[in-house]
Amino acid sequence: MTNSFDFFENQDVNFKNSPIIKERVSLIASHMYKQFLNYQKAAENTAEIFGQMIECLEAVVDSLRQTFASHGVATQNIYLETDNKKSIAVLTIFWHKFSFTTRCNYQPQALYRENDTPVQSGRIMAIKGNYNELMKQAQTHEDEMKLLLEEEIASLFVPDDKSKQTICKVKHIANREFYLPHIDAAREFALKCIEVVCGNSIYHEEGVRKSFNI
Repeated sequence: MTNSFDFFENQDVNFKNSPIIKERVSLIASHMYKQFLNYQKAAENTAEIFGQMIECLEAVVDSLRQTFASHGVATQNIYLETDNKKSIAVLTIFWHKFSFTTRCNYQPQALYRENDTPVQSGRIMAIKGNYNELMKQAQTHEDEMKLLLEEEIASLFVPDDKSKQTICKVKHIANREFYLPHIDAAREFALKCIEVVCGNSIYHEEGVRKSFNI
């Protein structure tokens, strides 16, 4: 009588040498390898733009200091802080504090395109507040992304191909995208975010209004 385990052992051998498995795994591997190469290229392009953004922000800080100093206003609360890896920039302009970061690019990701192929891209996020303070609460990438999305001002999506335009999406302007050539993206994204933050008013907080009989 045949051992009842022989069938499973033979199946195991057959699985190991199955041409169907090899073919389909090969397709999966090819797809993931292409994603990895695109991810590397997008990361390089994103890092390049972020480096240019830091230079632009330094120029903005210098210009703001000169402008306010000429009006006799103290400028010690206008400054830029960056980390050693050049992946975080925290900008303080008087009572406004906001950050830029590339630390959301921990895996290959694509920007959804309705009725078109998703765009493999890196991402630069602008968020309200000090990135370093916000991330003290985060334990995982999922925690980090949740906090980033809650505090998001805008995002710049950087394709793996420099000939394609970058895409800027401002959170409070729904369903609208701004297309920026790679060469202009660092300056235009930085200035757009500063305009969004500093060009708006901060409103007084008010409690629930109640009616009174007089």
